Amino acid sequence: MNIQDAPALSGFRATVRSWLAYNFPPSLAGRSEEMALIQPLYPEGEDWAAWKTAMADKGWGVPTWPKELGGGGLTKAEARVLAEEMAQIGAYSPIGGMAQNMFGPTLLEFGTEEQKKRHIPPVARGEIRWCQGYSEPGAGSDLASLQTRAEDKGDHYLVNGQKIWTSGSVHAHWCFCLVRTDRSKKHEGISFLLIDMASPGIEVRPLLLMSGNSTFGEVFFTDVKVPKENLVGGLTEGWTIAKRLMQHERSGIGARKQTHGEMRPVDVVAKEYVGRDSEGRIADYDLRSRITRHKMWERAHRLTVERVAEESKAGPSTATSVLKNAGSIMLQTRGELLLEIMGMKGLGWYGEGYSETELETLRVTLQNKAHSIYGGTYEIQNNIIAKRILGMQDHQ
Repeated sequence: MNIQDAPALSGFRATVRSWLAYNFPPSLAGRSEEMALIQPLYPEGEDWAAWKTAMADKGWGVPTWPKELGGGGLTKAEARVLAEEMAQIGAYSPIGGMAQNMFGPTLLEFGTEEQKKRHIPPVARGEIRWCQGYSEPGAGSDLASLQTRAEDKGDHYLVNGQKIWTSGSVHAHWCFCLVRTDRSKKHEGISFLLIDMASPGIEVRPLLLMSGNSTFGEVFFTDVKVPKENLVGGLTEGWTIAKRLMQHERSGIGARKQTHGEMRPVDVVAKEYVGRDSEGRIADYDLRSRITRHKMWERAHRLTVERVAEESKAGPSTATSVLKNAGSIMLQTRGELLLEIMGMKGLGWYGEGYSETELETLRVTLQNKAHSIYGGTYEIQNNIIAKRILGMQDHQ
């Protein structure tokens, strides 16, 4: 029992612990499903299927969502207890990704009752995958300059255009998409549409990244018909919805941990590869100093994530931009340290002489380079921090 628990939470913690002991397969301990937004890492096997079914039936894949829509109906305090107990035994949620972390919370806030009843339950059960139709070849950091258009055709919209760097598009069933419905205005001319990826006129082309993975794609829309009921919010209110969704996205990115490759603390890895001095410390003094600074940063960042989550009663705030940048730096620094520590063992792409962990660590480090780009670049986040948190304004 956690000594800080109130009596009601103590009882809930005991219930959670008992439920996890009965339902979580020990064979899955330590694995992570964070990349489920792209493709489930462990979709095969009876243990994985049973665990996913148990979590879906309980609603604990999305613990704070309404019970009537397939969620767990838990308070934030109860959800925190659940997360703590899962972490204690190495359990992860098999129901996770951009649908649960980004799209779902946004639809719960802005969607109609009909849209929520249709789309939230399958997301809560992890049955439907979504992708994010935001960036375009000419609209990256300046997202509001997007040109994919949706023309009003009476009972439907006709969508034409192109999206790029569309996460999860290769495997997605649906896309939440920003489209231009008014060309006379920039931000105010954007709307938020839900598009069935099986619709005629949609073509997805995978993009191979330097990490060797293909987690993104180009998406082409050619005369794609989208029913009017798939408009979220009012016409031309898409930018407001998009900003809220991006706050959810940045909150998730800022709190993300490394989930593949070398998972042990950096100092433990260094003692194995670099060696110890006569006092049992990392033999290289300079490396030891840099690892110490990194661990201090890592700890401070984790405490800040927890504090912001506790303070954010009304949902994500502009503080997510701080967490997003800090989290990106933390992950990238960790990766560079690990590769330096491993030396030649950290430079293998394939072949003999390298462990699976060493090969994965290099690919993860390369993939984490994108952390300071996607979800809004490092520079864009600094602009948000300057204007909305520090109150700084442009001066001509």
